Amino acid sequence: MNDATRHEWILEDGLAPERLDRVLARLQGDLSRSRLQALIRDGQVTVDGAPVLDPNRKVAGGARIGLNVPPPVPAEPAGEVMALSIVYEDDDVIVIDKPPGLVVHPAAGHDSGTLVNALIAHCGESLSGIGGVKRPGIVHRLDKDTSGLLVVAKNDVAHQALSAQFADHGRTGPLERAYLAIVWGVPERRRGTVEAALARSTHNREKIVVVGEERGRYAITHYELLESLSPAQPMASLVRCELETGRTHQIRVHMAHLGHPLLGDATYGSGFKTKANRLAERSQEALATLRRQALHAAILGFEHPRSGEFLRFESPLPADIAALLEALRAEI
Repeated sequence: MNDATRHEWILEDGLAPERLDRVLARLQGDLSRSRLQALIRDGQVTVDGAPVLDPNRKVAGGARIGLNVPPPVPAEPAGEVMALSIVYEDDDVIVIDKPPGLVVHPAAGHDSGTLVNALIAHCGESLSGIGGVKRPGIVHRLDKDTSGLLVVAKNDVAHQALSAQFADHGRTGPLERAYLAIVWGVPERRRGTVEAALARSTHNREKIVVVGEERGRYAITHYELLESLSPAQPMASLVRCELETGRTHQIRVHMAHLGHPLLGDATYGSGFKTKANRLAERSQEALATLRRQALHAAILGFEHPRSGEFLRFESPLPADIAALLEALRAEI
């Protein structure tokens, strides 16, 4: 079986008939159920010596089950050695404090120099194979120019468990994600919710826009005003945002829709360029130095996929956003 790892079990007599994929999920806990289903369909599972291709096949006590697990194939793209700010790492997950400017996943125009390239090189053999490929499991992403905390799965089981948590977005589970943003103006309400469907613009494919529910994907952002900045004239504020859904550019689009786009956001805050000219010189310099949207993924908490322990991490504001924040506070 081309260096495949062979596993065999004989089910205890008297067990009631049960689906093959469910039985295998109990017997081989290091592989996700979806991965086991794929192996069954690929002819890698036998029952009483005969190949079985249907994950729904019922097996009962006394059955002899065999499983061949091919070695994970090398990841594409290739690994690239890069400096990473690692907040936490074990055999299942790795938490990164991503700097601005780093693309998370290879795509058109970014086929190298991404976080995935760096993780393939860093993790090496500790990547046990996700879907049969030796690669890191990306369960959520940050925009290229958004900094902050991001968790990545190192194996199939961790990937499945984390994906379920992020799909739920903390509505019923333990997931906690919070972002800090500096926005133009001051929201009228100290706390509020933006509920507006999002879709890719038909005029500019790089841009996400608010659309009717029949055209877009449901999206909800909760925000809280933490601080009104530039006290002489409230031109900006520091807000905390939490996502109830995870759409592309969601915070940036929703805050702009509210009338408070992020400072430094050339895509969704271009209409506020004249406001920048009204800032004090120090603030103008800090904003010019920023060269990105003032958005940072500051808090990340999740249930560990193997131990069940709740892990929570905080990342301080990076130097560029912190400098802008201090400059705005100093305005008189």
